[in-house]
Amino acid sequence: MDTILQQQRRFFKTGATLPVKTRLQYLKKLKQLIRAKEQTICQALYLDLGKSATESYMCEIGLCLGEIDYFLKHLPALAKDKKVRTPMANFHAKSIIQSVPRGNVLILSPWNYPFLLSIEPLIDAVAAGNTVVLKPSAYSPHTSRCIHQLLQEVFPAQYVTVVTGGRKENQYLLSEKFDYIFFTGSAAVGKEVLRRAAENLTPVSLELGGKSPCIVDETANISLSARRIVFGKFLNCGQTCVAPDYILCQESILQPFIAALRQEIARQFGPDPLANPHYGKIINEKHFTRLLALQDAQKAVIGGQSNAKTLQIAPTVLSPATWEDKAMQEEIFGPILPILTYRNIEEVVQAVESRPHPLALYIFSRNKQNITHLTRFCRYGGGCTNDVILHLATPYLPFGGVGESGMGNYHGEFGFHTFSHQKSILDKKTWIDLPARYQPYTKWKDFLLRLFLR
Repeated sequence: MDTILQQQRRFFKTGATLPVKTRLQYLKKLKQLIRAKEQTICQALYLDLGKSATESYMCEIGLCLGEIDYFLKHLPALAKDKKVRTPMANFHAKSIIQSVPRGNVLILSPWNYPFLLSIEPLIDAVAAGNTVVLKPSAYSPHTSRCIHQLLQEVFPAQYVTVVTGGRKENQYLLSEKFDYIFFTGSAAVGKEVLRRAAENLTPVSLELGGKSPCIVDETANISLSARRIVFGKFLNCGQTCVAPDYILCQESILQPFIAALRQEIARQFGPDPLANPHYGKIINEKHFTRLLALQDAQKAVIGGQSNAKTLQIAPTVLSPATWEDKAMQEEIFGPILPILTYRNIEEVVQAVESRPHPLALYIFSRNKQNITHLTRFCRYGGGCTNDVILHLATPYLPFGGVGESGMGNYHGEFGFHTFSHQKSILDKKTWIDLPARYQPYTKWKDFLLRLFLR
């Protein structure tokens, strides 16, 4: 790894990554190979997480291809120098902002969407002109190997390198000096990444998680709300950082809403979800055991079944849940959905704002006042009204957390700027030189300075 890092530093200093044409060529090559290796990628995701080919394309491969397409269209404009206004105090000059690459970038990716959350930030980093060391998760070994092989065919090692392994390799990489670190994962590990980065004054993006609430009020379309929530919550067997972690349902519609959830789970996953070949599995035995401990059999109004051999847990709904339940003490990150109730919208704001800021928040309502009140007064990374998860499926919106759910954002233009430094340049002309700033100071010079520096 020492050799790899030295090679990448030397390679970046040659300026080989700077031409936009070069970046576009590599992005095109990456797109072609992703398309060619689609079946291989899907097979790896199935072995790691039990994902179907449709889900793998919808939630991972297709989003990566869309990110590349965005840059193939917009990168030349994004990379251009941007002229901005110049105040009279700097007459005569031009003011320019240059987007320049940060340099040598480290990307640490998680296991739950191992292809998407490795390749999408990589695309942004390459589009911005950086070299990259990518460290995928050891918990998704088949996808990590697939990514390693794929990127070896696209990039020379001094441009992009994949480092596989576990905690030992992570610790080593964090001890090295990078120009930027991009981490996706748990808050606990994120704190360690930030601490280690601070030793080298390395800037960091942290894409974390948290308990993302989903509010359903009495004006919501109950059947459609249930359908969309079931899709988002149990996608990837609940192992999604922006999945609804729990429901805040208005008391007056609790029973009809539970009935709608029951109907939708049966519709989307069948009478026995554990027998559904398109329903995924928990990543490993450690997380399977953790999730079982969060269940409360007495409150499981839907589901509750599990299979230790296949590491599967059926879509499970807990009601009535309370803030003291085990499932409400940590991010669930699995197919368990507690439902709490509320009476008025102020209770919701107080409940959300008195807890760590979540990565996402969802509101199902036809009451515009409720929607406006929640979106303005609750602090969270991003979210949807009358849907879930889909706010991250666009390159035109920034994706990231706030407070305990992370710092920084990416996707599209926002990813380009995350992996770029905005360099400011004042291009001063030499044909005139106003003397007011130079000593000795006079009343006339004082007047001119006050006039131009207002």
